[in-house]
Amino acid sequence: MANKMMNKYACLLVDYCLSMSKGQKLLLKSTTLAEPLIREVYRETIKRGAFIDIDMSFSGMSKIFYDNADEQQLSYVNPVTQMQFETYDAYLVIRAPFNLREDQQVDPQKKRKRGEALSVIDELYSTRTADGSMKRCLCQYPTEASAQEAGLSLEEYEDFIFNACKLYDDDPVASWKTLGKNQQKIVDYLNGVGDMRYVNDKTDISFSVKNRVWINSDGKANMPSGEVFSAPVEDTVNGKVFFDYPSIYNGKEARGIELQVKDGEVVAWDAELGKELLDEIFATSGANFFGEVAIGTNYGINRATKNILFDEKIGGTIHMAVGRSYLQCGGKNKSQIHWDMIADMTRGGKIYADGVLIYENGVFLGQLSL
Repeated sequence: MANKMMNKYACLLVDYCLSMSKGQKLLLKSTTLAEPLIREVYRETIKRGAFIDIDMSFSGMSKIFYDNADEQQLSYVNPVTQMQFETYDAYLVIRAPFNLREDQQVDPQKKRKRGEALSVIDELYSTRTADGSMKRCLCQYPTEASAQEAGLSLEEYEDFIFNACKLYDDDPVASWKTLGKNQQKIVDYLNGVGDMRYVNDKTDISFSVKNRVWINSDGKANMPSGEVFSAPVEDTVNGKVFFDYPSIYNGKEARGIELQVKDGEVVAWDAELGKELLDEIFATSGANFFGEVAIGTNYGINRATKNILFDEKIGGTIHMAVGRSYLQCGGKNKSQIHWDMIADMTRGGKIYADGVLIYENGVFLGQLSL
């Protein structure tokens, strides 16, 4: 990738997504594959008078750990990492995977134990991003592994990322601000709503969002973005929902997922592919309740790539996540799991808010139209 485009990407991340300023501290986490982008983020952060620490992993690092770690090592929490999440002003994750299936055969019990140990970090992250004391952004660097997963060449995948992030626009920041302004009218409307219902040919599910907060995701916390999301009142979700897009969790795939829900709890589940993954997920505490409900609004992302950072934003889709809620939405469900599942709404899908039809065939209607 041209250095000019990497610098444009870095400036978008440092200035628009994270708003780094003199004296602030940034923690950047990625892999060695993303060095060209990391270099430019480092350059732009230093130029703004901020501090930056970089945590880079190498190929096979996670697999080596799980294959060899004993009980004490699985339970260890790095005090430096804890201090960073307690005190740093911003956190940037640049996804740049070597191998998306690396941890597929890892013992689920080991993963669960490690997740329990790191819950203190998760709690810090959730609390500080919710109260605004730590800014965060998640983005993607194109690698062969992700390109192959998407069914694209590396060059095609680079182009896909750049387009989704509006980096081909003369002024990407202005483009993201326009999207945010358009989405705000949807958020303002939904924040006055009590009951919601998603319907399509295989889905009819309702839930309350009374006194919960809808968030305008306009490219700051995720790059790219383009969604509005909230947290349902935990015990109000009822009905059935079918997710036709592929869903990946810890390198394992499920698709054609069907969930039956009663008083907030997922009571039955099935899948055309990957039912055993659902069995594993729903054995985890808190995972059989929903933590998020959302609507994708980025019509510049027009294909699934088996990457939730992009797929959940696809214009004309809805998604729901089982497991952990976002505190900033007012959600109360706690879990190690947060797994987004996506459904197409472009073929007869409808969304009702307090009984009023506000969305049909993948687009908002009337005054809410984008």
